[in-house]
Amino acid sequence: MANYTAADVKKLRELTGAGMMDCKKALDEAEGNVDKAVEVLRVKGQKGVAKRESRTAENGAVITRIAADSATGVLVELKCETDFVAKGEKFLAAAEAIAAHIEATSPADIDALLASEIESGKTVQAYVDEANASLGEKIVLDRFAQFSGAFVGSYLHRTSPDLPPQVGVLVELDAANEEIAKDVAQHIAAFAPAYLTREDIPEETVANERRIAEETAREEGKPEAALPKIIEGRVNGFFKENTLLDQPFAKDNKKSVQKVLEEAGVSLKRFARFRVGA
Repeated sequence: MANYTAADVKKLRELTGAGMMDCKKALDEAEGNVDKAVEVLRVKGQKGVAKRESRTAENGAVITRIAADSATGVLVELKCETDFVAKGEKFLAAAEAIAAHIEATSPADIDALLASEIESGKTVQAYVDEANASLGEKIVLDRFAQFSGAFVGSYLHRTSPDLPPQVGVLVELDAANEEIAKDVAQHIAAFAPAYLTREDIPEETVANERRIAEETAREEGKPEAALPKIIEGRVNGFFKENTLLDQPFAKDNKKSVQKVLEEAGVSLKRFARFRVGA
């Protein structure tokens, strides 16, 4: 028996896109040497096998699934190398199948998802590996979101009419309001807030912004007495740019997103925004 570890098998799968059993057999033949195992797989002519460490998956699709009662929703990103594959039926069918599996099984995290069984005897990781081989490209599944609450909504945005959605947003409200859910999700898609509230921003991030604001003001020669007000103004500007509830609402920039939600009588509990490759 060749001397290799599970990490070696995983590395070989990432490099080649070959299935787990094929990787194990190749490592056996190569006496545990990963580079030689890559050559073994290539010599055997396995479809889709090539060194891929320098290849990037920057294309793909974002898929959503919302339950009929809008109480749960899923957002998943599946990535590939080219837009040609991204808009293909097989790739999109794989993304839809994974989203449906997440909806049905509610995995705790990405590791649990990849280890879960999507078909009889086949894990999600093996399913993605098969897509690697059959589509001839690096296929990557590394994030998803699943919300469950009073009302879950979504929005998908196409950056190009010939491609599947490249930006997806999932939102959870504390009460049903389809119109507000859609409007806020569209706003999130366009303005990409990093946080929901100011309280969600790490203290060190705020402290760093405050330091930069002070150093910038001093560099500009602002008077000492004016510094506190200038610093607070710039930190508030950071909040408005990065915090969803502080941002001016896309459809009415005289109101904040928080104000729009308050007027609608709902609260936004959480959101997720995925942009393919970002």
